[in-house]
Amino acid sequence: MWNFGYHFARCRGATVRSIYRGFLPVQLLRPIANETQLDLDVFSYSGEATLAEQVASARSFLKHAGRPRSFTIVSDGSYSLWSISILRKIDPVLRVADAHDFVPAEVPARLREYLTQHPTGKQLALILSLPQQRPALYLDSDVRFFAGASCLSALLRNCTGAPALYLRDCQFAGDERLLRTPEEKANPVNTGVLLLFRRIDWSGALERLCKLSGAPTFFTNQTVTHLAMHAAGAQPLDARKFVLQLDDQFVLGDRYAGPHLALRHYVNPVRHKFWSSFPE
Repeated sequence: MWNFGYHFARCRGATVRSIYRGFLPVQLLRPIANETQLDLDVFSYSGEATLAEQVASARSFLKHAGRPRSFTIVSDGSYSLWSISILRKIDPVLRVADAHDFVPAEVPARLREYLTQHPTGKQLALILSLPQQRPALYLDSDVRFFAGASCLSALLRNCTGAPALYLRDCQFAGDERLLRTPEEKANPVNTGVLLLFRRIDWSGALERLCKLSGAPTFFTNQTVTHLAMHAAGAQPLDARKFVLQLDDQFVLGDRYAGPHLALRHYVNPVRHKFWSSFPE
């Protein structure tokens, strides 16, 4: 049977996205009214294909979470000059940087090509370099914030003692060649949202990556992060407020969006729900 709700939701999402992208210069004229100061550096990794999501994501963060010390959008190298000019107009706190600026000097030589050439390898290089001067929040461009994101300031004040907090995935999505036992799949880490209070030790996870047989896949970076986070004692963010779910993929509405929510990561199967309402 043809699923009307699912197909209508996808059509609605595509329409809203198209309108939003077409009027990006107009969207940037709308003021963002939140002066909550966050002792935090925010980093997001994206490219030309997700310009609309990146603008909407950054604006939703500034509106609902507050104003960080810095907000850096790290380009995968595909952004046009016009798109970079659009990103810089989001807010004075925002800057655009190149992914090559974040490759750690101390990484094994064998990994340098992966970290500088592979799309998700570049993302991993950025995450490896965090945090820098203060706590850092890493975000994918398809993360949208809601009114509950005001809890972020309390998280920064009352950190649990863990070196980092991560977004818990709804299922393990990774490169199983890096795992030694099936039990290592437990409590899957999603790289879409990471809050890092201090540097963690990546050596064990990178050692496994160096020994990987065959080319890295799309999810290799996520598995490396998963292993390093658990080895360091990182803890999951509250899944009631920080959401990654697929169980509403084939229905019309968004089961999770609302004022109680801090954020939702709209991964590919539910990407159309990012646009279920017109963004900030």
